[in-house]
Amino acid sequence: MQTRTGIDRRTVFALAGGGFVVLAMPAAAQGSEDARLYQFFEDVFQRDLSRSPMRQSRLGIHTNQDKWDDISEAHEIENAALKRSDLERLHTFAFAKLSAQSQLSYRMFEYLTNDALALFAVRQDDYLISQMGGMHTRVPVILLNSHPIATGADADAYIARLAGVKPLMDVLITRLTAQEAAGVYLPKFCYPLVIEPTQNVITGAPFDASGKDSPLLADFRAKVTGAKFSDADRDALLARANTALLDGVGPGYRTLIAHLEAAQGPATDIAGVWRLPNGDTYYRAMLKHYTTLPVTAKELHQMGLDEVARIQGEMRGIMQQLGFTGTLPQFFDHVRNDPNSYYPDNDAGRAQFVADAKALLAGVLAREDDFLGVKPKADVVVRPVEAWRAKSAAKAFYQSPPEDGSQPGIFYINLYDMKAAPKYELAVELYHEAVPGHHIETELGQEIPGLPRFRKFASIAAYSEGWALYAEGLAKELGLYHDAYQEFGRLSLAMMRAARLVVDTGIHSMKWTRDEAIAYFDANMPATHFDNAREIDRYIVLPGQANAYEVGKNEILKLRAQAQAALGDRFVLKDFHDAVVDNGPLPLPILAENVSAWIAKEKART
Repeated sequence: MQTRTGIDRRTVFALAGGGFVVLAMPAAAQGSEDARLYQFFEDVFQRDLSRSPMRQSRLGIHTNQDKWDDISEAHEIENAALKRSDLERLHTFAFAKLSAQSQLSYRMFEYLTNDALALFAVRQDDYLISQMGGMHTRVPVILLNSHPIATGADADAYIARLAGVKPLMDVLITRLTAQEAAGVYLPKFCYPLVIEPTQNVITGAPFDASGKDSPLLADFRAKVTGAKFSDADRDALLARANTALLDGVGPGYRTLIAHLEAAQGPATDIAGVWRLPNGDTYYRAMLKHYTTLPVTAKELHQMGLDEVARIQGEMRGIMQQLGFTGTLPQFFDHVRNDPNSYYPDNDAGRAQFVADAKALLAGVLAREDDFLGVKPKADVVVRPVEAWRAKSAAKAFYQSPPEDGSQPGIFYINLYDMKAAPKYELAVELYHEAVPGHHIETELGQEIPGLPRFRKFASIAAYSEGWALYAEGLAKELGLYHDAYQEFGRLSLAMMRAARLVVDTGIHSMKWTRDEAIAYFDANMPATHFDNAREIDRYIVLPGQANAYEVGKNEILKLRAQAQAALGDRFVLKDFHDAVVDNGPLPLPILAENVSAWIAKEKART
């Protein structure tokens, strides 16, 4: 197995004592323009990291784990001013004196900073909170997944964060009120989807007498019980946590719920962001942000229609293979209504789903040498979505491990509604979210030695989602779909990614209603009506994001075809994959340049 050299991330954090890590520039470059630029990147990264305690926690850093982020408008304005200053400083470096890798870092920093400033310019139309995320869910997710308790200081910090929830939510409500004064509301039908998980956080002890702990108290109790505290110290910590929950979390969440309930009144059922004060400008900015290309809503809409028609043809081939003689919609009904398509809706069925996911993961991990030259060091595991957020969470998603390596990557599967988690989609979901999908592209990027950390942790949807969608097809090439129904599941999700282009542009540019978008999914997707509605609601509150998948996948396939045509018999699939993922996430135009350079290098080899 080929691996990258460099200090293991666990060792780095142990040496740093859990504080901020200062990564050293490779010795060969010290004193050079490369070294100066690298130090600039590290200074900016550390500065930005110091301004976000929550990001510190996600990266496994404990320095400010008693604090929440400053989410005020003033803080955002300060961040934008810092970024403008960063661009001025960047342009003082002599680009021609930089190595090729440093030139790439220079261009990436410039791209990402300009992109952040473009988003800042349209921030007032960007929903601060929705059923897909926001501070109402980020608070418990950080505490549950990124706040371990091994010492008294850890427990004190956890309690301080509980107490700090009320002022945090007060700032959020101030921001929401300002948006609403400008006419920016969620669509009315989204409010119950936000309120439900918010209420779940304060359901159970110490907030009511239901007889079970609330999610945060259960988490704190489990963590202090597992740590090395005396009985007396543990009881004292639990008493303090109860007080902080009652004084901080309870009032904060109840105030937020009251605000959301009141905001439903003036909200409307219009789904598209075109209705917002600067909605058209905002949507164009989102399309550019998520695709990294100057593509129009009209072009994306047609791309989606064409791809839907192509996939329908492949689905009809599956029908013939299975001997089904009806129409495609009838086949969808047959699959949806077949009890064999689903796991039992009970604890045993959910346990079997998880067991089958683990078996599929083990199978694809055993095949890594067939499609990768460099493999990630970090492990990946399967977990069901926590019950408190399952109703409104996505069907499946990936959570990357913290930088200190203290936890593995997580492939989350949502088992709230077993009819929304059919057996035939399990394999493709795993290949998309875990291996060879997000776990591969995320971890290989983060494990590159000597790479500036702003690049390791960059978020570029067209790259990451494009790779993950490409990975679904790669799994087919590797023979990892074991029957016609698993292949149908692959096509079902491919159809969803194609239909997303149609409905996202339809909703936000062509003024489709929510019902029209759901009807389009119902007519072209084998998923349940409930599942289709949940997907549409996602696109409504994340305008533009759904377009990243198909656009990114198509670019990777185009680059692969170019490489195969140029290299012929010398084309090696795993080498092409390494060329795609070996520089971390990139905007698609820069990715194309990198792959073209790799092709030229391969052609020049004797």
